Amino acid sequence: MKALAELGKIGVLFGGESAEREISLRSGQAVVSALEAAGADVVGIDVQFGPRLFEQLAPIDTAFIALHGRGGEDGVIQGLLEVLKIPYTGSGVAASAIGMDKLRSKLIWIGAGLPTPEFCAVSHGESLQGQLQAMGGVVMVKPPHEGSSIGMSRAATESELETAVATALQHDAVIMLERWVEGAEYTCTILNGQALPVIRLKTPNQFYDFEAKYQSTSTQYLIPSGLSAADEQRLQALSMAAFDALGCHGWGRVDAMQDAAGDFWLLEVNTVPGLTDHSLVPMAAKAAGLSFQQLVTTIAGSAGGQSHGC
Repeated sequence: MKALAELGKIGVLFGGESAEREISLRSGQAVVSALEAAGADVVGIDVQFGPRLFEQLAPIDTAFIALHGRGGEDGVIQGLLEVLKIPYTGSGVAASAIGMDKLRSKLIWIGAGLPTPEFCAVSHGESLQGQLQAMGGVVMVKPPHEGSSIGMSRAATESELETAVATALQHDAVIMLERWVEGAEYTCTILNGQALPVIRLKTPNQFYDFEAKYQSTSTQYLIPSGLSAADEQRLQALSMAAFDALGCHGWGRVDAMQDAAGDFWLLEVNTVPGLTDHSLVPMAAKAAGLSFQQLVTTIAGSAGGQSHGC
């Protein structure tokens, strides 16, 4: 962990061009305010991909990545920062790319013996016949490279499946059908090798979708999560294992479901989660006794700790 004074001028990277641009702008502005309040030498950078990006990055000594989605969470900006030898927060190139790819994350978890719902990949024009029945009659359809539940739909009939697949294919050339897990949804923040208190996500919607995340007033965030102490520790350990299996570093968030039998199932890792005052990572940090400013300075202090670009 480095002190703020050792980080030099910190550039908070936000905005970008992904479908999550507006959320990223909010995260970045919150981080800039927190670092300013902590006395850091900080500048906010609304990232413009292209030749101008080199000019934007030239004045900074350390990068705090608050770019959500493509370009910021998938190893692209991390690779550029590696080339420029600018230390940055969060996971390295490979782990960022894998974490952004839900399909390949699941393949690694399966190889590591970690539980994740059954799935299959579907591309444009591929037959969907028999897929719904083969996966238990209800599936979640996901574009693997989007965050914030963008392009995701639940499908329980053939017509719903066709519509959901068409929607997802607007975002990715290859999309994922995942067995639907009926049960409670949880998220666990990882911060510098420690799993923070688990949050249960409750929504009247079919699932924790974009509307439930950013627009609804009926979504509930339960801390304590309502899990028994043993189950909370089990989910925290599983989340750490999932995070480590992908080679992630520093901070992030792991999403999971618990089914009626009490078993946990990994859904995805978020390597650059939201960082507004009211988003999930700050909620978990607050439950662990960290203010938003302390959380942000802790993340900033871990910049440059990625090993071998992973």
